Amino acid sequence: MSGYVILSQITSGTAILVAISVVIGIGIGLIIRVLTERIQKRSLAEEIRARRAAAAAEAERIKAQAMAEARDELLAQRKEFDEETKSIRAELREEEKRLAKREDLVDQKMEMLAIKERSVEAAEKAIKERERSLVEKDRHLNELIAQQKTQLMRVANMTEDEAKKELLSRVEKEIEDEAAKIIQRRLEQAEETSQAKAREIIALAIQRYAADHTSQTTVSTVSIPSDEMKGRVIGREGRNIRAFEAATGVDVIVDDTPGVVVISSFDMVRREAARLALERLIQDGRIHPARIEEVVAETRKEVNQRIQEYGKQAVVDARIRGVHPKLVSLLGHLHYRTSYGQNALQHSLEVAYLSQIIADEIGCDGTLARRCGLLHDIGKAVDHEVEGTHPQIGADLCRRYGEREEVIEAAAGHHGGIKTRFIYTPIVSAADAISASRPGARRETLEQYIKRLEKLEEIATAFEGVKNTYAIQAGREIRVIVDAENVDDHIAAKMAHDIAKRIEEELQYPGEVKVTVIRELRCVDYAR
Repeated sequence: MSGYVILSQITSGTAILVAISVVIGIGIGLIIRVLTERIQKRSLAEEIRARRAAAAAEAERIKAQAMAEARDELLAQRKEFDEETKSIRAELREEEKRLAKREDLVDQKMEMLAIKERSVEAAEKAIKERERSLVEKDRHLNELIAQQKTQLMRVANMTEDEAKKELLSRVEKEIEDEAAKIIQRRLEQAEETSQAKAREIIALAIQRYAADHTSQTTVSTVSIPSDEMKGRVIGREGRNIRAFEAATGVDVIVDDTPGVVVISSFDMVRREAARLALERLIQDGRIHPARIEEVVAETRKEVNQRIQEYGKQAVVDARIRGVHPKLVSLLGHLHYRTSYGQNALQHSLEVAYLSQIIADEIGCDGTLARRCGLLHDIGKAVDHEVEGTHPQIGADLCRRYGEREEVIEAAAGHHGGIKTRFIYTPIVSAADAISASRPGARRETLEQYIKRLEKLEEIATAFEGVKNTYAIQAGREIRVIVDAENVDDHIAAKMAHDIAKRIEEELQYPGEVKVTVIRELRCVDYAR
């Protein structure tokens, strides 16, 4: 019993000790845990402080880098701004120089106009004085006629009719001399005021427009890769070449020239279609009558499409609107039409541009002048199909398709021969002459050239008092030698005017023809 008690006591003591140990262990664990947490918190705080310091340092570095980049960008923008400002200032200085030059030109023109006004006033005053002088001379002449009539009847014992005839012959000669003097004086006065201005306008128009010359011939050449292909073009017993000529309406010339076949036709549309067809047949290699007809039909459609495109492009280039589609197609045909070797469509565009420049210079409607110039030669597109001259045909076409009266008259009268109502007709005529007379723009055959020179000399030789005539400078000038004993200076001036008018009426020529009448008296003697 006592042992049991003692064992019980020992067991309970052990339990207490165990409990105390457990409590102490728990307390020590809690203490260790608290200490560990504090140590962790302290190290975490130190890490956070370190990271904050590193972040602050990185932020400072990024800030410094950004400021450096911003400074560089600012410097670059400032440099670019300075360069732009320098360029703008240079442009402004150039513009100021141009304005100063324009002001100088305006001042010069104003001064020239003032001089011309004074010269015109002086000329008007001289004309009035001349008119008064003519009235006085006419009165004096009537008195002389009456006196001579009385004297002739008294001295020569003439009848009244005979005396009248004699007086009329004398008066006619005197009036002719006086008329020649008046013509020469008026021409000189007109040249003083109008020639300089006209020359300035024409020179300005030529300077503001310059274009390449376009020349075409009546033949086209197609390259043949080999003689074997040339034989296939000809075909068995010539059947392929006959079928090709029948389908295209051109002449195909195959001779001994290596690597070349020549296509000849005066119709450039057919010649172009034939050239394209032959090139495609050679590339394809299948050459027989059926294939020839098929390819020719395709190329004709292509050429017709090109004609439409050329016409539309011409209207766009000339900047005109509301042109009838038929006229647009006819303009495209002019691309395949030449006059003295000059491409007709290119010539029409040149005339359109030059007409606008001249019209703007004299205060007219430049757009309407451009329209008149573009359509002035529209009759050449069908002049081989319709009877009549190309001005008549062109005027009829413009009238049929609703063009304005100014355009119709310009088409009908750009070569003269009609009474003009609108200023645009002489404008187009002048532009047409400029385009045609530019060096190299046109050429003519030797036969036409010789005939024109012969006709010039024939016209001048027909006048009374002419001894010799010489057409020089490729027909641009004709020099007329007159008899000095029968032709005085005033009659020579009138003769030059009359010859020029007759050349205008009877001949067609590009540009202008200068008429120079030369009168000289040679006195010869011999010392023996």
